Amino acid sequence: MNIPRITSIDEALRIYYTHSEMSNKEITTLFGRLSSATIAKLKKLVKEEMIKRDTLSYGIHTVNTGIAYDVWGIDVNDLEQRQMKLKALELQ
Repeated sequence: MNIPRITSIDEALRIYYTHSEMSNKEITTLFGRLSSATIAKLKKLVKEEMIKRDTLSYGIHTVNTGIAYDVWGIDVNDLEQRQMKLKALELQ
């Protein structure tokens, strides 16, 4: 499955640091408008990894944020470095 692009570095970091679990709302904020089928596929990938890692979810409709970012290839350290560079260049 192709993982969509994030909508913004700021939003990706905000979601990562404020939500231990993600629902459809956070996934839509992270990637922009997606079909319910695409959201379901993204969550399925994460749920499968959560099972492998023996990680439980608080809600039936949510997925662990840290594992989701790992599965979707979102590198938080890279995003933080990019955000700092943008601020240093006064582009943000």
